[in-house]
Amino acid sequence: MTGIHGRRGPFTDGDTVQLTDPKGRMHTITLSEGGTFHSHKGKVDHADLIGQPEGSVVRSNTGTAYVALRPLLIDYTLSMKRGATIVYPKDAAQVLVEADIFPGARVVEAGAGSGAMSNWLLRAVGEQGMVHSYERRADFAEIARKNVERFHGGPHPAWKLTVGDLVESLDETDVDRVFLDMLAPWECLDAVAGALIPGGLVCVYVATTTQLSRVVEELREDPRFYEPRSWETMLRTWHVEGLAVRPDHRMIGHTGFLVVARRLADGAEAPERRRRPAKGAYGKDFTPARERDGRGGAEAAPATTGPDAVAQPGPEADPRPGTEADPRPEAETPAGTATRPEPATAPGPEAAPPTAGPDDDAR
Repeated sequence: MTGIHGRRGPFTDGDTVQLTDPKGRMHTITLSEGGTFHSHKGKVDHADLIGQPEGSVVRSNTGTAYVALRPLLIDYTLSMKRGATIVYPKDAAQVLVEADIFPGARVVEAGAGSGAMSNWLLRAVGEQGMVHSYERRADFAEIARKNVERFHGGPHPAWKLTVGDLVESLDETDVDRVFLDMLAPWECLDAVAGALIPGGLVCVYVATTTQLSRVVEELREDPRFYEPRSWETMLRTWHVEGLAVRPDHRMIGHTGFLVVARRLADGAEAPERRRRPAKGAYGKDFTPARERDGRGGAEAAPATTGPDAVAQPGPEADPRPGTEADPRPEAETPAGTATRPEPATAPGPEAAPPTAGPDDDAR
């Protein structure tokens, strides 16, 4: 295909071009015969760009210089029209690596949004793979379709877009990977498990800690999935000017959490994962995910009996000898021996100096 990412050589009519001014501000335009780009720095005629090689420098009528390049996918992602919030490039890169999206893979995406992740997935699987995107909202689906087709120069042969709910509409089988970007991804796990091949992988993108907790616990309680992993990525750029080499004052912090889990073979029973939970992790306030909806199911807490038992933290106990936590008898004080009293302080603004004793340092 000859979309933005596939074009080479001089600029032609219809090309998408990114103009960058001396302050680093980027402007994305589509070249056309007789067209003009206007900004507060003047105007640039499209005719000055058509026929020029990529990487040329053009000037506006006021003398401002612009570097002209075809946009990278990361640039296109951040500048394209949006309906729903996009998966940012730093997270998209993690999805492609951690979910192992490979050429020829069969991928289901739920929550197409504005089409940002669809573009990254299509680039990874290639024309021999398959990406089937689902989106509940028709207006978001239309924005995603336009963004994908604009970048790829038309309909992508490996992409299918369905407007509808994943649980109700999913008819794919033998799927290698599933990517979920939605409000309640745990509601789709049964449909996802039915579509994935043994050894397949589900990758979930959520924004809040409550969503993260819920989806991880649901995956742990589903015997068809192996132990999920979760993380987030922070991105910090650096300022490099001569001897001034330091981190930038601003960074891209939290955007979302990622969770991945593998699909087990039907009938396989994974060994219970040995974990040492933090004190209070499974305290009286913890409710397993399935019990929150009244569905019942096995407890999510680690085993407390048997060979795989994990010691569970209990309430705070008094560690002194002679208490329940330490049944050893209290040490007896020999007759005629006084215990060392706490240092006393005299009334007033200043404390009296301590009295020298046998254990005190020489003063």
